[in-house]
Amino acid sequence: MKAILSFYSDALKIALQSIFAHKLRAFLTLIGIIIGVSSVVTVGASISGLNTYVVDKISKVLGSNHFMIARMAFSGDMSDEEFERRNRRNKRLNWDDYEWVRDRCPSCSEVGAQTGSGTDLKQDGIEFPGAQVFGSSANMVDVEDKTIESGRFISNQDVQTSALVVVLGGDIKDKFFPNVDPIGRTLKVRGLPMRVIGVEEKRGSFFGDSFDRQIYIPVTTHMQIFGRNGLQIHGKTRTRENFHAAIEDARVAMRIKHRLNGSEEDDFGLVNVEEINNQIDEFTGTIAMVVIPITLITLVVGGIVVMNIMLVSVTERTFEVGLRKAVGATRRQILLQFLIESGILCALGGIIGLLVAWAITTLITVLASITMMITIGFIILALVVSTVVGMIAGIYPAFKAARLDPILALTHAT
Repeated sequence: MKAILSFYSDALKIALQSIFAHKLRAFLTLIGIIIGVSSVVTVGASISGLNTYVVDKISKVLGSNHFMIARMAFSGDMSDEEFERRNRRNKRLNWDDYEWVRDRCPSCSEVGAQTGSGTDLKQDGIEFPGAQVFGSSANMVDVEDKTIESGRFISNQDVQTSALVVVLGGDIKDKFFPNVDPIGRTLKVRGLPMRVIGVEEKRGSFFGDSFDRQIYIPVTTHMQIFGRNGLQIHGKTRTRENFHAAIEDARVAMRIKHRLNGSEEDDFGLVNVEEINNQIDEFTGTIAMVVIPITLITLVVGGIVVMNIMLVSVTERTFEVGLRKAVGATRRQILLQFLIESGILCALGGIIGLLVAWAITTLITVLASITMMITIGFIILALVVSTVVGMIAGIYPAFKAARLDPILALTHAT
């Protein structure tokens, strides 16, 4: 064991001496490895950051542990034929559907109702086109994890009395009430003056669509103004463990309400946050499967360069190899010596590549406000792959060095 440790420690020392004896050549050799590792890690961190960004935005819109039942709710792609079939089959949801599910979903911590319409807001010569007006039950603030910046959200009393009250999104507040407190003031919706009772905290935008171009009014008020179409039932659980049970409770309750037999398919749509997150994971995973192998080509090119330099190194050190074999070094020891050297050379390239990737991801995080995280998995992958590439690239040069005849090597060197 002592002899083995001595051999490997000496091999490591010789490899480092050889690398640092030609610093510029070693650095130029490693450019391909550095670019390859930094590219793979940066792309991986970008995909991970994009996934986190999208999931975070969705959670700000929908909340966590949240599902929705609606007439035509679905996630993913749907053919035109399937859409038309469901459009003919699925029933419009009514207020009694909401109350039925609310009273028969024991696993749900909250069951709310919401409906939405688009309209143009006009007041005192100020116009805001394309505003979204959501009619909400009082508990939608908890279902969708909304944050109210000032004032309050809609109350149960507001819903029961169909009160003319409104909660503003950030963009609408800035448009109609800049630099003033809007609480207690009036905003006209479809010509009806509504008292402002709260302002929602700004949630930003998602791929160009702002989440702050909306207002909230009591769901009963919304149905009186805009009609009773498009009612949605929203459910939520406090813990992730109860989430699937709550979805099943709500689905069974709705099927009973609509008197569906066991063999009949649902005549309503149901989507949940988890399904959307899974689709995002699949989408970003597909991108990774396409992009990362392309960036790995750079590592292959870097490995070829390393192989070329190791062949040069074998030629330069012919006398050294011949002398070591003359004093008793075996072919296996010579082979391992050069494999260790090429492996360490590329491992150093992997470390430098990680540092470059860290600098790039930090810069992107600061400039684009998208958190890019280099996980421990990427670090291990970069070091392992770069080392393996180096050892593979060093196999032929090491094998060539191991096969050198000591007498011919010494004669050729002199």
